[in-house]
Amino acid sequence: MRHNLCIDRSAQASLRSLLGSRRASRAGARLTAFRWASQKRMRSMPSQGLSPQRSMSLNISRRAVVRAIAALPVVVGAGASNAQPRARIALIGVPLIAAGVDDPVLSELRLGLREFGWVEGETYRIEHRSAEGKPERLPALVQQLVKLNVDVIVAGAEPIVRAAKQATNTIPIVMVGRDYDPVAVGFVQSLNKPGGNVTGVFLQTGETAGKRLELLKELLPGLVSVAVLYDSSIPSGKRQFEEAASAARVLKLAVQPIALSSPYDYEGAFQAVGTNTVVALAVLFSPKFYVDRQRIAHTALARHLPTMFDESSSVRAGGLISYGPSANGWQRAGYFVDRILTGTRPSDLPVETPKVYSLRINMRTAKALRVAIPESILLRADEVIR
Repeated sequence: MRHNLCIDRSAQASLRSLLGSRRASRAGARLTAFRWASQKRMRSMPSQGLSPQRSMSLNISRRAVVRAIAALPVVVGAGASNAQPRARIALIGVPLIAAGVDDPVLSELRLGLREFGWVEGETYRIEHRSAEGKPERLPALVQQLVKLNVDVIVAGAEPIVRAAKQATNTIPIVMVGRDYDPVAVGFVQSLNKPGGNVTGVFLQTGETAGKRLELLKELLPGLVSVAVLYDSSIPSGKRQFEEAASAARVLKLAVQPIALSSPYDYEGAFQAVGTNTVVALAVLFSPKFYVDRQRIAHTALARHLPTMFDESSSVRAGGLISYGPSANGWQRAGYFVDRILTGTRPSDLPVETPKVYSLRINMRTAKALRVAIPESILLRADEVIR
């Protein structure tokens, strides 16, 4: 849908009268961004033979309307009854493989948007869709969001980004990549110049596989074998396992692969892990493992298996230790959504990669496992849960 809007000095004067000097100042900033984005869009479009008068009107997309007008505060009081209805709020589509509407990733995204002044229910609304652990449903769910004409799609797992990219080359896509290289899989042309309609965060967790195993070996001096849990149902599952197995060989650790897919029988899988040698469990990233992080942590604890994860929420859920990017990818996605809704093209936003990594330890789990955490690790920990 397209809207033709003319914004002139009289409109600004009316707005100033309606909102008051302070609010008008804020609105003026929005209008400036709005006019800049609209003019930039007009310069890139053919004139199509419009008359000078017609070409002075701003032919803008709904996304531009959202940027400048939808976020303006509504005045309630005398004289407000004759005000024009406010434009529709921004729609942010969030398809997920398994996470529900109350999942922390959505809370983190909301927090990231709040940092840039977006207010849920007033300036934006999240359209959430969950495949409920069935990746084959993703294309249809993404199509639902495309038909809603959402203003931006925020996607995490590789199958979701792929489904979104196949469904649209016009709606911007903000990815939160953990277990895949967006250049290698063809989502972006390069990290600095993404091109196309995809940008976002690349957390590079695969590159820390060796460091995580090093920490496990330091934590458990007698460690000779590590069980590696990976999700065989996702494209990156086998690739992540091979990276971990390669790092384990360098450290002279034997590897016991645990490949899981639906119905994800963690109890049965962990029973197969040897108990006659010193063993730890390295959990590789999977959207399903993320959702089931508490179940995995508790099941491993019942089997007396020390666990290593790549993200901190699993340690808070009962895992022993984690090492991964300090940056919260979903919270940082709020920055990209803000920039896109305020006029920046995805192709002009470089993909961000983490510069800092964090180590987190759950001392309650260590005590239950009767694992003594070395002072060398405690001193380097960014968070110790007691």
